[in-house]
Amino acid sequence: MTADPANQAGMRAGSAVKLGTRDYRLLSEFRYLIRCFLEFSETAAVRAGLTARQHQALLAIKGVREDAAPTIGYLAERLRVQHHSAVELVDRLVEAGLVVRVPDPGDRRRVKLELTASAERHLAELSTSHLEELKRMRPALLELLDQGEEIRTRKG
Repeated sequence: MTADPANQAGMRAGSAVKLGTRDYRLLSEFRYLIRCFLEFSETAAVRAGLTARQHQALLAIKGVREDAAPTIGYLAERLRVQHHSAVELVDRLVEAGLVVRVPDPGDRRRVKLELTASAERHLAELSTSHLEELKRMRPALLELLDQGEEIRTRKG
């Protein structure tokens, strides 16, 4: 894994500003909405015959950044897991017929990951329902982000 996200966000021990009840409510509501979305996602994955982690892996591979390649290292970073855990997950995805390992013609030491047609079908179905769920949650998320900006502006 790479750097700790808290450090990337500039969090340092003892650097907290004085927070009020409204701040904690905002954060609590935001975490609640994230958990609701994750619960939705996990349930949808199971209904599609996948584990939540398999779904996350397929999405990470399909949605690889333009400046990256879908490798096991990339997958480990995107899923925030250790390299050996990503290897085990990819082994299970290959065994399930969802992913294939393809040698990189430009670098024989590197292996890229590609989705199979079956994985593409699963992911398309899941992604459609996830986008619909995000659309449903959008007003609540935007309201929270607006409140957060208001709080930040007030304290800034």
